Amino acid sequence: MSETAPNTLQYRFDGPEDAPVLILGPSLGTTWHMWDRQIPELTKQWRVFRFDLPGHGGAPAHPAASVTDLATRLLATLEGLGVQRFGYAGCALGGAVGIELALRHPERLASLALIAASPRFGTADEFRQRGVIVRTNGLDPIARSAPERWFTGGFAAAQPAITEWAVQMVRTTDPGCYIAACEALASFDVRAGLGSVGVPTLVLVGSEDQVTGPAEARTLVAGIPDARLAVVPGASHLVPVEQPAAVTDLLVRHFSTAWQPHPDNATGHVVMPAAVPRPPVPAVAPAQPAPVAEIAPAAAPPQAQGVPDPYDTGIKVRREVLGDAHVDRILEQTDAFSEDFQELVTRYAWGEVWDRPGLDRRTRSCVTLTALVAGGHLDELAVHTRAALRNGLTPAEIKEVLLQAAVYCGVPAASGAFRVAQQVVREETTPPE
Repeated sequence: MSETAPNTLQYRFDGPEDAPVLILGPSLGTTWHMWDRQIPELTKQWRVFRFDLPGHGGAPAHPAASVTDLATRLLATLEGLGVQRFGYAGCALGGAVGIELALRHPERLASLALIAASPRFGTADEFRQRGVIVRTNGLDPIARSAPERWFTGGFAAAQPAITEWAVQMVRTTDPGCYIAACEALASFDVRAGLGSVGVPTLVLVGSEDQVTGPAEARTLVAGIPDARLAVVPGASHLVPVEQPAAVTDLLVRHFSTAWQPHPDNATGHVVMPAAVPRPPVPAVAPAQPAPVAEIAPAAAPPQAQGVPDPYDTGIKVRREVLGDAHVDRILEQTDAFSEDFQELVTRYAWGEVWDRPGLDRRTRSCVTLTALVAGGHLDELAVHTRAALRNGLTPAEIKEVLLQAAVYCGVPAASGAFRVAQQVVREETTPPE
């Protein structure tokens, strides 16, 4: 285990010191213990490195702002340990870190496995809404609903101890780090870059996964040139926990056969790690159904060039602040009469003013709420109250903004504003049933 600096990650090693390093990355809300049942078999061939996400499993609560930040911290941790090249398997958010490594640091990866992963996890709205719920109610609502997201109903009923372990794992996570991880997933979208992933990749998914299921897995396989798909029957999102034997077997086979050689810097000769053996021929057929596998190539997408258009920046910021659903509704209602106005708003309000570095988004939300109260624009106030919650203001802080506005903008104006904001806060912060 490790002492952890803010720019590194809490980690542990298992397995022989002279073996090639295989990294296992965790899912949001889990700890490295989600991989416990893979360790005995994997450590026969690899030195297994596991890490905890910030604020998870007792790790120091240094929130990471993006998937790129997590990948950078992982590499900084490995640099300090002298680990240069490694195989990588990651589940969900851990899989996103693996894709990031493959895109930005392909020379470090020998082989990649993506489990319950996606090039884009749901919608940004879903994850920012989850952050609002955690900010208001804490992690208990998310923890109580974790088993139904992670496991099939049959497994959860048959394994109450594991189900309770999952609940407690989420419940003991640092809320600020959980919210930051939600923000990281909200902004993660590598669909356009999948064709640039140049390492052998296994995409593994549970057949019953309702979070990032077979459809998302097939998107990865279609986009990554050297990828194959394995669907594990009878498993949901946290497939390494629910079907440990099947996942272990798939990982051993993949990393034994697809460990990419690399040239020796001094000689230029190709070097294969001696400690990674070829897979043994099984003596008997496996007792459980074999996972389904298929291969699909994809062409690399075109790369964007040039300076970003303020409109492109504006539509991105507008969606991040107001939510995809609201922006989609506005754009659907736009016609020839209103399109110039919508372009003006997107380009100048969102692409230039909201994107300026002088104020953070929390502060801009405070200013916007006050201005809308002063102008009596209650319809827009509802929209921007939702935006303020997404930008990190708590209901208590929004109340303080409206109280301040009552003093300087007038009690009647603030009275209407409180009615609108109260309804929005109730809608946005009530956990789903």
